[in-house]
Amino acid sequence: MRKKKIVIALGHEALGTTLPEQKTAAKKTAKAVADLIEADFQVVISHSNGPQVGMIHTAMSEFGKMHPEYTATPMSVCSAMSQGYIGYDLQNEIRTELLNRGIYRTVSTILTQVCVDPYDEAFYHPKKVIGRIMTKEEAEAEEKKGNHVTEADKGYRRIVAAPKPMDIVEIDAIRALSDADQVVIACGGGGIPVLVQANKLKGASAVIEKDLAAGKMAELLDADMFVILTGEDRVCLGYNTAEEKPLDSMTVAQARAYIEEGKFEEGTILPKIQAAVDFIGDSAVKTVLITRLDKSKEAMAGKTGTVIHK
Repeated sequence: MRKKKIVIALGHEALGTTLPEQKTAAKKTAKAVADLIEADFQVVISHSNGPQVGMIHTAMSEFGKMHPEYTATPMSVCSAMSQGYIGYDLQNEIRTELLNRGIYRTVSTILTQVCVDPYDEAFYHPKKVIGRIMTKEEAEAEEKKGNHVTEADKGYRRIVAAPKPMDIVEIDAIRALSDADQVVIACGGGGIPVLVQANKLKGASAVIEKDLAAGKMAELLDADMFVILTGEDRVCLGYNTAEEKPLDSMTVAQARAYIEEGKFEEGTILPKIQAAVDFIGDSAVKTVLITRLDKSKEAMAGKTGTVIHK
């Protein structure tokens, strides 16, 4: 009997912000992941990278200012760097936790490229703020390069597009490792956005919502369940208001209605719900679980969390 396959999307709480925070957070995350592997699930992992890729972009920009002979580092390269060092911490901590439990699994990180549509509407309306705070002069220089900027506290910052994921270049490798019962870390930070140009892949100046990319990976892997680990026990309507209402479950139809009514905050819970709806589609058997990292074991037992189903 084949194992149930789940794709896990780790949020910011699973990684922290700074290097020391990430080391500590990865140990806790490894325990939650190991619980699911111990329960005999086939596990594929994705993760956020917001603070990490921002730190890398800022560091590389500062380096470029100090050493003009070096070219600027594209966003696609910064994304690849963040996938590498986050994956390094996660795979080592997960491996250690599994071995401590007497479980041997190879844990691998795949630097993942995600194809996007060059005509995606997001490229005409960039919204994702990235990188360091710039002066007016620096912002004007960025605009002359063809980049977009926006006013921020005490200066200006770059903004890039957030196009939808269309396909995953390394999906066959991810599938092969997963089918071999290995633990795979892929599509970190939404993956490296690329544009297909004949036989070449060109990095796009963009970022992809990590939950949408993780959902696309779950869809392409034909996963049984998509688990989104975040900072709250359950999805709430009217979050942080007097009318806050936690949801134990909702159907895809209800989720779509709530999206239409603007019930979910853009940039936080909305991409998670959109990813859930896209993953389930018309399937009567696929489910999505949204809950807090440290409650994942309880949620899998049906004691907490929000389940989305057909």
